[in-house]
Amino acid sequence: MTEAQLSALERRVLDHLDEDRLVAQLAALVRIPSISGSPEEVEVVEHASDLLSDAGMVVDQWEIDIDELAEDPWFPGVEVPRDRALGLAAVDRVTEDRPALVLQGHLDVVPPGDPRPWGLTDPFSAELHEGRLYGRGTCDMKAGFAANLAVLDTLRSAGVTLAEPLAVHAVVGEEDGGLGAFATMRRGHRGQAAVITEPTGDRLVVANAGALTFRIEVPGRSAHGSLRREGYSALDAFLPIHQALATLEADRNREVDPLFGDRDLPYSLSIGMLHTGDWSSSVPDRLVAEGRYGVMLGEEPWAARIAFEDAVTEASLKDPWLREHRPVVTWPGGQFASGRLDLKHPLIGEVSAAAVDSGAAEPGVRAEVYGSDLRIYSGMGGIPTLHYGPGDPTWAHAPLEHVHVDEVVSVARALTVLALRRCGVAE
Repeated sequence: MTEAQLSALERRVLDHLDEDRLVAQLAALVRIPSISGSPEEVEVVEHASDLLSDAGMVVDQWEIDIDELAEDPWFPGVEVPRDRALGLAAVDRVTEDRPALVLQGHLDVVPPGDPRPWGLTDPFSAELHEGRLYGRGTCDMKAGFAANLAVLDTLRSAGVTLAEPLAVHAVVGEEDGGLGAFATMRRGHRGQAAVITEPTGDRLVVANAGALTFRIEVPGRSAHGSLRREGYSALDAFLPIHQALATLEADRNREVDPLFGDRDLPYSLSIGMLHTGDWSSSVPDRLVAEGRYGVMLGEEPWAARIAFEDAVTEASLKDPWLREHRPVVTWPGGQFASGRLDLKHPLIGEVSAAAVDSGAAEPGVRAEVYGSDLRIYSGMGGIPTLHYGPGDPTWAHAPLEHVHVDEVVSVARALTVLALRRCGVAE
């Protein structure tokens, strides 16, 4: 199929897509350093609320009661402290009908990391160079949210009234668990189908592996470093556990779902932080390891936890020191279940057709290895959901993060056509 498959109305509407406005809105969003848990995470929601109001949407902005939600048994967890968080959802009209389409994006970003790889570039400068917009959050995923805004602006500029409601959700806390998506579902916002505009690299992502944050505390016995045999190093005690976790990771990745394509380690287990000792000439008496543990497609998080804890227990029973000085496993921080859309669901074909008909390459269908809000929307929300958005996911969280402007425009065109087809046009 080619762009010739567009109807006359669809071509007319797409002629109203203002690329300069899209880029300007994206740059303004990137210049707000909305790192998860920072005051700017609140600021960016307030800015997005204004943009949605300007686009003619009926906006629901509310204070998220974090303490109340934390008591919910479905709460996905958080990894950073917050004094305040805002929820934001908008619809083009107030009606009892569920929106035919929800476009969703998260506005929080991870820290920019070591400034040296960024060179002389401010990580939040939103510099435009040779068709690429640079800055933390450009790819993951303010470009996707800017594309969602462009859909609204394009429809409004073209004077189109949709037959069924269209909604846009802007969430925070995605990077550390999914607080905003969880709050949005608890608020009661739903839809017939949803597209999360995470960066997908010209693909439709219909499934996500999950991820759990773990913490292992390993005891040792302190002694002077010159008499180390009088003590027992907590680092040495951790080594058999580390080996057991490597074996666990290998076992869980022996059979890989074909949806993952070239991702041959979809359920990775990674030690992200390791702390031990408090004095260079003392034998360390305690080690704390924290990391990320992949949850398999269709696996319940509780089952994944049991497999992990069993591996640590088995390693401990085989080791003379650990058998008498047991490590403690806890599960702080973000807890991402896996999520999946039925491959027979019509949303897949609808998004693919809208992309191709609007001039994009036909997107492949695959699963991805990272956790996302998909599992909250499709799980507790009961909303058929997939990812389709601008950007190469390998640039997410990376130094010199960027997105190609033409990709953002391409996705905005595809989503505009999807909205016209899913929601219909009022007579």
